[in-house]
Amino acid sequence: MKKNSIFSILLLLCFLHGNAQDNRSGLRISVLTCAQGQELYSTFGHTAIRVVDSVQQTDIVYNYGTFDFSDPHFYSKFTRGNLDYFLSTASLPDFMYEYQSENRDVHEQVLALGEQAKKAIQQALNDNLAGAARYYKYDFLYNNCTSRVRDILMKYGGLQADQQLVSPGTSFRDMLHEYLDRGNQAWSKFGIDLVLGSPIDKKAGIAESMFLPDYLMKGIDSSVRSKDHNVLGEKILINRGTAPQEPFRDTPLRLFSMVAVILGVLSLLKNKIAVKLSTLFDLVLFLGTGLIGCLLLFMWLGTNHSACAANYNLIWAMPLNLVAAFAVWKRPGWFRKYMSVYALLLLAILLSWFWLPQQLNTGFLPIILLLLARSVQLRKSKSLSDPAR
Repeated sequence: MKKNSIFSILLLLCFLHGNAQDNRSGLRISVLTCAQGQELYSTFGHTAIRVVDSVQQTDIVYNYGTFDFSDPHFYSKFTRGNLDYFLSTASLPDFMYEYQSENRDVHEQVLALGEQAKKAIQQALNDNLAGAARYYKYDFLYNNCTSRVRDILMKYGGLQADQQLVSPGTSFRDMLHEYLDRGNQAWSKFGIDLVLGSPIDKKAGIAESMFLPDYLMKGIDSSVRSKDHNVLGEKILINRGTAPQEPFRDTPLRLFSMVAVILGVLSLLKNKIAVKLSTLFDLVLFLGTGLIGCLLLFMWLGTNHSACAANYNLIWAMPLNLVAAFAVWKRPGWFRKYMSVYALLLLAILLSWFWLPQQLNTGFLPIILLLLARSVQLRKSKSLSDPAR
């Protein structure tokens, strides 16, 4: 009995000693969430992982959002979706320099993790840094600097995606619009809605909604790990204060509405100068939409940008408009037939506006109405050089 007691005490001491050794690892894991900036590339903010090791006296920020500007094929790879993003490290002051200079908030969440989880995260980050997994093909929705952090926390840190972070039915596009409206970036919103197709209208699940920095931060706050809250402490490393937010102004809608009204009035005038000006604007209108259509078709079929696929803007930004543009002067028979079919397609877009699988930007509406009005007019008109005109 006495021997058993002594053995139990020794076993307990060994266990306590092991735990004490384990707790002396000095590791602290936190997530850094950086606020959105003014430039398009920084519109949606940024996420990184900070690992502090008080024993080794290191403070390292792991950043999945880096790429090589010096690559001689940088622009080609970026355009085609073949650019390698990679994991890099920096000291905290070096990482913070950019956000201090741009006066962008940085929010830190220190995670309430066990020693085993801390070591697993640190090991996974270092393995990524040293191995082939350091490089990855960037995907705007499913494989970005924030989703990479999310995946590591879910795999090694016990992050659970079990609480809804967005309203039911919220799409990826809705979430992007929230950022763009908040920053009053109407033209960026117009451009994103033009280039990104129907895949971003997919409804975002709980884990998927954490592809954006603010939503990963909310997901960490709401996650429960082993009945304890997932966040040990929070700190704002940079606080710019609450800046007054200007109301969102839909500048593209206003501008294109004005242009549509001016061209509409011009098309009603029957004198020769007005007719020639109207025809010149038709040339620009169809040439422009044709070029846009060629770009959208290339982004869908010629690149690896999955978010650019199945773009319904190709119905009104028809690549064939590029050919039709050079026929607005002579207007041969095929041209008038093309205008008839094109007008029907434009009318179909307008009638199904709220039921299309892709949400269209309101700035497209005056453009489509103008295209419809001009295509109806052109399908009935003859060549400008026709004496019977």
